[in-house]
Amino acid sequence: MPKPSQIPLHEQRDGMDPVPELALMSRDTPLVEFDVPGTSERTWLAVGNDVVRAVLGDADRFSSLPPADTDTDSRRLVQPGNLLQYDPPDHTRLRKMQTPEFTGRRMRRLEPMIEEIVADHLDALERAGQPADLIRHFAAPIPSLVGCLLFDIPRDDHAELARNLDISRTDVHSRERRMAAGKAYMAYMGKFIKRKRRRPGDDLISALIKEYGTELTDDELAGTVATLLAPSVLNVGGTLGLSILALLRHPDQLARFRERPELTENAVEELTRYTSVTAASPRTALEDVTLAGQLIKAGDVVICSLFAANRARCPGAPTDDLDLTREDTSHVAYGHGIHHCLGAPLARLTLRIALPALLHRFPALRLAVPPEELRYKAPTGIYGVETLPVAW
Repeated sequence: MPKPSQIPLHEQRDGMDPVPELALMSRDTPLVEFDVPGTSERTWLAVGNDVVRAVLGDADRFSSLPPADTDTDSRRLVQPGNLLQYDPPDHTRLRKMQTPEFTGRRMRRLEPMIEEIVADHLDALERAGQPADLIRHFAAPIPSLVGCLLFDIPRDDHAELARNLDISRTDVHSRERRMAAGKAYMAYMGKFIKRKRRRPGDDLISALIKEYGTELTDDELAGTVATLLAPSVLNVGGTLGLSILALLRHPDQLARFRERPELTENAVEELTRYTSVTAASPRTALEDVTLAGQLIKAGDVVICSLFAANRARCPGAPTDDLDLTREDTSHVAYGHGIHHCLGAPLARLTLRIALPALLHRFPALRLAVPPEELRYKAPTGIYGVETLPVAW
């Protein structure tokens, strides 16, 4: 794991909480210039909620294309099918095709199958015996299987895909290993799309193939699967694990959740805000923009901290406590603007099913180790807890 001094401030965390520097920055400098080694662009860090929303919500003045020295180089870095790296009109075209597949109708069709996946892994957790690692037996495999369900990826393939995805995103020790895992992950996607072209089924990708045919290239379809499956596996898995930990460390909120099942939808939003496992993609200013009293020049890069926007509180302000009854549940954990997470409805559905089911099955669920012994993932990718030993 990198030393704390090697981790950029916007990626640093104190366990599940913001580091004090982020709180001070939120008060004094919600938008600040900082140095990023190895880059030539002037870079800004946005931590204030209003500033983060202003940047992410302004696709006319801020580009989502990968930062590079020239526009040509920037476009060459775009991964086909990755909506997070597209600007309008390309983003508009692809998003319009994909959005209908995340409607309530498809989610309702998936709900009983997600319930079955959750039930299977509650059984697996119990069979593992006490203490058991909740990440290994519950929080990690459930989102992976749900993602594979969405695309009709064979169940036998999900473990290898999840492993390659995890290595490609989180292995901080070996660049070669990350690259190899990423190539293996994308190679699978390429073969998967070719199979779907030959034998479409009743899944999201098959629906896109049937509806749009040759309008979507194989590379665009492979990139679509790759970048929609990743949040399902990593983001939802990280959120699920940290949400359970947050509840176990806040027994008053855990008791409230058990006593008031009608709070489930609200609780999922609050836990998603509180954990905020992912960071935003960088944005490049397309013209001079003044925000928070700072002049961002055309070509400058702005990195938005979703975690700081959701959690950092100014010194002297009310503390950021976990509150499942919070009335204002708006947050930017799923992003904001045109790049708001397309898979958010599926993420919410998975959490709304998994969390109550776990607490109902194991009413005496508790940590099996002192909280200070828990190890967190290096905050350079999707955040989470490495293992979560529990007893019941």
